[in-house]
Amino acid sequence: MKIGIIGAGNMGGAIARGIAMNTAHEVAVSSPNRHGELDVLKSQCPGITTSTDNAVAASRADIVVIAVKPWLADEVMDKLGDNIDYARQIIVSVVAGIDLSHLESYARGNAVPAVFRVIPNIAIAQCQSMTFIAHRNASESQINAVCGIFDALGKTMVVEERLMGAGTAIASCGIAYAMRYVRAAMEGGIELGFPARQSLEIVLQTLVGAVATLREGGEHPEAAIDRVTTAGGITIRGLNAMERNGFTTAVIEGLKASK
Repeated sequence: MKIGIIGAGNMGGAIARGIAMNTAHEVAVSSPNRHGELDVLKSQCPGITTSTDNAVAASRADIVVIAVKPWLADEVMDKLGDNIDYARQIIVSVVAGIDLSHLESYARGNAVPAVFRVIPNIAIAQCQSMTFIAHRNASESQINAVCGIFDALGKTMVVEERLMGAGTAIASCGIAYAMRYVRAAMEGGIELGFPARQSLEIVLQTLVGAVATLREGGEHPEAAIDRVTTAGGITIRGLNAMERNGFTTAVIEGLKASK
Protein backbone atom coordinates (compact mmCIF):
# COMPACT_ATOMS: atom_id res chain seq x y z
CA MET A 1 0.00 0.00 0.00
CA LYS A 2 1.21 3.51 -0.83
CA ILE A 3 0.80 6.19 1.81
CA GLY A 4 1.27 9.88 1.09
CA ILE A 5 1.77 12.20 4.04
CA ILE A 6 1.22 15.91 3.53
CA GLY A 7 3.29 17.65 6.19
CA ALA A 8 6.71 16.87 7.66
CA GLY A 9 6.33 18.47 11.09
CA ASN A 10 6.32 16.65 14.43
CA MET A 11 3.19 14.60 13.76
CA GLY A 12 3.70 13.98 10.05
CA GLY A 13 7.32 13.03 10.60
CA ALA A 14 6.50 10.70 13.49
CA ILE A 15 3.82 8.94 11.47
CA ALA A 16 6.15 8.58 8.49
CA ARG A 17 8.98 7.13 10.58
CA GLY A 18 6.65 4.75 12.40
CA ILE A 19 5.12 3.41 9.19
CA ALA A 20 8.47 3.10 7.43
CA MET A 21 10.11 1.27 10.35
CA ASN A 22 7.23 -1.00 11.32
CA THR A 23 5.33 -1.86 8.13
CA ALA A 24 5.98 -2.82 4.52
CA HIS A 25 3.99 0.14 3.14
CA GLU A 26 5.56 2.61 0.74
CA VAL A 27 5.75 6.08 2.29
CA ALA A 28 6.03 9.45 0.57
CA VAL A 29 6.22 12.69 2.55
CA SER A 30 5.91 16.23 1.23
CA SER A 31 6.33 19.71 2.63
CA PRO A 32 7.04 22.81 0.55
CA ASN A 33 8.56 24.76 3.45
CA ARG A 34 10.32 22.16 5.60
CA HIS A 35 13.41 21.20 3.62
CA GLY A 36 15.42 20.55 6.78
CA GLU A 37 12.82 18.20 8.25
CA LEU A 38 12.61 16.32 4.96
CA ASP A 39 16.39 15.87 4.90
CA VAL A 40 16.40 14.53 8.46
CA LEU A 41 13.53 12.18 7.68
CA LYS A 42 15.31 10.85 4.61
CA SER A 43 18.52 10.30 6.57
CA GLN A 44 16.64 8.37 9.27
CA CYS A 45 14.53 6.33 6.85
CA PRO A 46 16.19 6.11 3.40
CA GLY A 47 13.22 4.18 2.01
CA ILE A 48 10.90 7.17 2.41
CA THR A 49 10.30 9.31 -0.68
CA THR A 50 10.43 13.02 0.10
CA SER A 51 9.34 16.00 -1.97
CA THR A 52 8.63 19.71 -1.65
CA ASP A 53 5.64 19.20 -3.97
CA ASN A 54 2.50 18.03 -2.15
CA ALA A 55 1.04 16.73 -5.40
CA VAL A 56 3.87 14.18 -5.72
CA ALA A 57 3.03 12.59 -2.36
CA ALA A 58 -0.74 12.79 -2.81
CA SER A 59 -1.32 11.71 -6.41
CA ARG A 60 0.45 8.34 -6.12
CA ALA A 61 -1.02 7.32 -2.76
CA ASP A 62 -3.75 4.89 -1.79
CA ILE A 63 -4.10 6.74 1.52
CA VAL A 64 -3.50 10.49 1.82
CA VAL A 65 -2.65 11.65 5.34
CA ILE A 66 -3.15 15.36 6.03
CA ALA A 67 -0.73 16.41 8.78
CA VAL A 68 -0.49 20.18 8.48
CA LYS A 69 -1.33 23.04 10.86
CA PRO A 70 -5.10 23.66 11.13
CA TRP A 71 -4.92 27.10 9.54
CA LEU A 72 -3.13 25.67 6.48
CA ALA A 73 -5.40 22.69 5.80
CA ASP A 74 -7.95 24.41 3.55
CA GLU A 75 -5.28 26.13 1.46
CA VAL A 76 -3.24 22.94 1.08
CA MET A 77 -6.23 20.83 0.06
CA ASP A 78 -7.50 23.50 -2.34
CA LYS A 79 -4.14 23.65 -4.10
CA LEU A 80 -4.01 19.87 -4.41
CA GLY A 81 -7.29 20.04 -6.33
CA ASP A 82 -7.48 17.32 -8.98
CA ASN A 83 -4.30 15.64 -7.78
CA ILE A 84 -6.51 13.67 -5.40
CA ASP A 85 -9.01 11.13 -6.69
CA TYR A 86 -11.64 11.30 -3.97
CA ALA A 87 -13.56 8.35 -5.44
CA ARG A 88 -10.51 6.07 -5.06
CA GLN A 89 -8.19 7.44 -2.40
CA ILE A 90 -8.75 7.34 1.34
CA ILE A 91 -8.38 10.68 3.12
CA VAL A 92 -7.01 10.62 6.67
CA SER A 93 -6.70 13.81 8.72
CA VAL A 94 -4.71 14.24 11.91
CA VAL A 95 -5.43 17.97 11.84
CA ALA A 96 -6.95 19.25 15.07
CA GLY A 97 -10.40 20.80 14.77
CA ILE A 98 -11.31 19.52 11.30
CA ASP A 99 -14.35 17.27 11.49
CA LEU A 100 -15.61 14.63 9.04
CA SER A 101 -18.07 16.99 7.36
CA HIS A 102 -15.24 19.42 6.68
CA LEU A 103 -13.13 16.63 5.21
CA GLU A 104 -15.99 15.61 2.93
CA SER A 105 -16.26 19.17 1.65
CA TYR A 106 -12.83 18.90 0.01
CA ALA A 107 -14.13 16.37 -2.53
CA ARG A 108 -14.51 17.49 -6.14
CA GLY A 109 -17.50 16.67 -8.34
CA ASN A 110 -19.90 13.96 -7.25
CA ALA A 111 -17.32 11.86 -5.42
CA VAL A 112 -18.29 10.46 -2.02
CA PRO A 113 -14.92 10.20 -0.29
CA ALA A 114 -13.93 7.76 2.43
CA VAL A 115 -12.72 10.12 5.15
CA PHE A 116 -11.08 9.43 8.49
CA ARG A 117 -10.45 11.72 11.42
CA VAL A 118 -7.56 10.43 13.50
CA ILE A 119 -6.29 11.72 16.84
CA PRO A 120 -2.97 10.23 18.03
CA ASN A 121 -0.97 11.48 21.00
CA ILE A 122 2.68 12.47 21.24
CA ALA A 123 3.73 8.92 22.15
CA ILE A 124 3.30 8.11 18.45
CA ALA A 125 6.97 9.06 18.14
CA GLN A 126 7.74 5.99 20.30
CA CYS A 127 5.09 3.88 18.53
CA GLN A 128 3.06 3.88 21.76
CA SER A 129 0.20 6.21 20.84
CA MET A 130 -3.39 5.76 21.95
CA THR A 131 -5.08 6.74 18.68
CA PHE A 132 -8.77 7.41 18.17
CA ILE A 133 -10.33 6.93 14.73
CA ALA A 134 -13.68 8.14 13.41
CA HIS A 135 -14.79 7.60 9.82
CA ARG A 136 -17.48 8.26 7.23
CA ASN A 137 -18.31 6.55 3.92
CA ALA A 138 -15.66 3.90 4.58
CA SER A 139 -15.88 0.19 3.80
CA GLU A 140 -14.77 -2.46 6.27
CA SER A 141 -11.59 -3.06 4.29
CA GLN A 142 -10.78 0.67 4.32
CA ILE A 143 -11.36 0.85 8.07
CA ASN A 144 -9.09 -2.16 8.58
CA ALA A 145 -6.41 -0.59 6.39
CA VAL A 146 -6.35 2.67 8.35
CA CYS A 147 -6.49 0.90 11.71
CA GLY A 148 -3.66 -1.36 10.58
CA ILE A 149 -1.42 1.63 9.91
CA PHE A 150 -1.97 3.20 13.30
CA ASP A 151 -1.88 -0.15 15.12
CA ALA A 152 1.77 -0.21 14.08
CA LEU A 153 2.19 3.06 15.98
CA GLY A 154 0.56 2.02 19.24
CA LYS A 155 -3.07 1.11 19.90
CA THR A 156 -6.19 2.26 18.07
CA MET A 157 -9.83 2.61 19.01
CA VAL A 158 -12.61 3.25 16.48
CA VAL A 159 -15.16 5.60 18.04
CA GLU A 160 -18.09 7.80 17.10
CA GLU A 161 -16.96 11.27 16.15
CA ARG A 162 -18.78 12.75 19.16
CA LEU A 163 -16.25 10.98 21.43
CA MET A 164 -13.15 12.44 19.80
CA GLY A 165 -13.01 15.34 22.25
CA ALA A 166 -13.28 12.98 25.20
CA GLY A 167 -10.57 10.78 23.73
CA THR A 168 -8.32 13.80 23.36
CA ALA A 169 -8.83 14.70 27.02
CA ILE A 170 -8.08 11.20 28.29
CA ALA A 171 -5.23 10.20 25.98
CA SER A 172 -3.68 13.35 24.50
CA CYS A 173 -4.04 15.78 27.39
CA GLY A 174 -3.74 12.69 29.56
CA ILE A 175 -0.09 12.29 28.57
CA ALA A 176 0.62 15.61 30.31
CA TYR A 177 -1.42 14.57 33.33
CA ALA A 178 0.50 11.30 33.60
CA MET A 179 3.77 13.22 33.39
CA ARG A 180 2.56 15.59 36.11
CA TYR A 181 1.96 12.54 38.33
CA VAL A 182 5.45 11.30 37.49
CA ARG A 183 6.90 14.65 38.47
CA ALA A 184 4.94 14.75 41.72
CA ALA A 185 5.91 11.18 42.65
CA MET A 186 9.52 11.92 41.74
CA GLU A 187 9.54 14.96 44.03
CA GLY A 188 8.01 12.84 46.78
CA GLY A 189 10.79 10.31 46.30
CA ILE A 190 13.39 13.06 46.63
CA GLU A 191 11.81 14.21 49.88
CA LEU A 192 11.91 10.61 51.10
CA GLY A 193 15.66 10.49 50.47
CA PHE A 194 16.35 9.29 46.92
CA PRO A 195 18.47 11.32 44.49
CA ALA A 196 16.43 12.82 41.63
CA ARG A 197 17.66 10.42 38.93
CA GLN A 198 16.99 7.36 41.06
CA SER A 199 13.60 8.71 42.10
CA LEU A 200 12.57 9.13 38.46
CA GLU A 201 13.77 5.62 37.60
CA ILE A 202 11.75 4.15 40.47
CA VAL A 203 8.57 5.99 39.46
CA LEU A 204 8.86 5.06 35.79
CA GLN A 205 9.43 1.38 36.49
CA THR A 206 6.56 1.39 38.99
CA LEU A 207 4.25 2.72 36.28
CA VAL A 208 5.51 0.10 33.81
CA GLY A 209 4.71 -2.55 36.41
CA ALA A 210 1.25 -1.12 37.08
CA VAL A 211 0.40 -1.11 33.37
CA ALA A 212 1.68 -4.66 32.88
CA THR A 213 -0.29 -5.87 35.90
CA LEU A 214 -3.54 -4.44 34.57
CA ARG A 215 -3.00 -5.51 30.96
CA GLU A 216 -1.82 -9.02 31.59
CA GLY A 217 -4.03 -9.74 34.59
CA GLY A 218 -7.20 -8.27 33.10
CA GLU A 219 -8.26 -6.98 36.50
CA HIS A 220 -10.24 -3.87 37.32
CA PRO A 221 -7.83 -1.33 38.85
CA GLU A 222 -9.67 -1.40 42.16
CA ALA A 223 -9.28 -5.18 42.39
CA ALA A 224 -5.53 -4.83 41.83
CA ILE A 225 -5.36 -2.09 44.46
CA ASP A 226 -7.14 -4.36 46.94
CA ARG A 227 -4.36 -6.92 46.54
CA VAL A 228 -1.73 -4.49 47.82
CA THR A 229 -3.72 -2.75 50.55
CA THR A 230 -3.69 -4.66 53.82
CA ALA A 231 -5.78 -3.70 56.83
CA GLY A 232 -4.03 -1.01 58.82
CA GLY A 233 -1.16 -0.97 56.30
CA ILE A 234 0.88 1.85 54.82
CA THR A 235 -0.68 1.66 51.34
CA ILE A 236 -4.23 2.33 52.53
CA ARG A 237 -2.96 5.19 54.68
CA GLY A 238 -1.28 6.70 51.65
CA LEU A 239 -4.33 6.23 49.43
CA ASN A 240 -6.64 7.80 52.00
CA ALA A 241 -4.28 10.75 52.42
CA MET A 242 -4.33 11.29 48.63
CA GLU A 243 -8.12 11.14 48.56
CA ARG A 244 -8.40 13.62 51.43
CA ASN A 245 -6.35 15.97 49.28
CA GLY A 246 -8.65 15.51 46.30
CA PHE A 247 -6.70 13.07 44.10
CA THR A 248 -9.60 11.37 42.27
CA THR A 249 -11.68 14.53 42.06
CA ALA A 250 -8.71 16.48 40.67
CA VAL A 251 -8.12 13.89 37.94
CA ILE A 252 -11.78 13.75 36.89
CA GLU A 253 -12.22 17.50 36.92
CA GLY A 254 -9.03 17.94 34.92
CA LEU A 255 -10.29 15.58 32.24
CA LYS A 256 -13.68 17.27 32.11
CA ALA A 257 -12.01 20.68 31.79
CA SER A 258 -9.95 19.42 28.84
CA LYS A 259 -12.89 18.22 26.73
